[in-house]
Amino acid sequence: MTRRIRRCMRSIEKERKGEAVVEITIREWKGLFTHIAERIEETKEELSELDRAVGDGDHGVTMSLGWQAIAGVIGTYEGTDCGALCQQMAMTFLNAVGSSVGPLYATAFLRGGAVLQGKEVLTEDDIAQFWLTAVRGIQERGKAQLGDKTMMDAWLPAMDALEQARAAGKGLSDCLEAAVRAGEEGMRSTAALVSQLGRSSRLGERSAGHIDPGAASACHILAAFAEQWKRAVTEGAGA
Repeated sequence: MTRRIRRCMRSIEKERKGEAVVEITIREWKGLFTHIAERIEETKEELSELDRAVGDGDHGVTMSLGWQAIAGVIGTYEGTDCGALCQQMAMTFLNAVGSSVGPLYATAFLRGGAVLQGKEVLTEDDIAQFWLTAVRGIQERGKAQLGDKTMMDAWLPAMDALEQARAAGKGLSDCLEAAVRAGEEGMRSTAALVSQLGRSSRLGERSAGHIDPGAASACHILAAFAEQWKRAVTEGAGA
């Protein structure tokens, strides 16, 4: 495929509506996660500062280690299977991160990657399903619920918004924008919550008044993905 993004008309009905279908290959898929790694590196001090208020202050460093490891495996991956790359990302993140967040995001990449297994070209629906399945994996592994003051207070509203926007027929760029807005609102809501899980739960009422660092990093991940997706689509449209 010569163009970085392929725009094609899938049916007569879609052609009449003028609705462009966006597809990406492994090159763009890699770029999306590389951009996340860059964003986490840029914000690791901010994330650690948030964690100092409710934990041991290493969340930014922990996430940086995991995402820099992912950047490394992306750089050496020579295959074209997008799902297989996600499997490698999962094991790489798990090996690099010893804290509880390691198994959570490893599960996300494994579950999400299973949706993409064997696929060299991804549609917008594939990518939406990747995120929905990945976040379900995080919740099933960690058991956190909305209101527990965890990353799920960002991820769950974000996925609800993505799913609703997709059901309404919106394109992935708009769906991701809606997800980012909902995730950020959920993140901000954690400041009023008392932690129910993890190290911060030991603080009891003292955990209130602080944004959960896991929710903050979740927002950075999703926002970076959405930002890079929009850039890739824009560049593809001009190709």
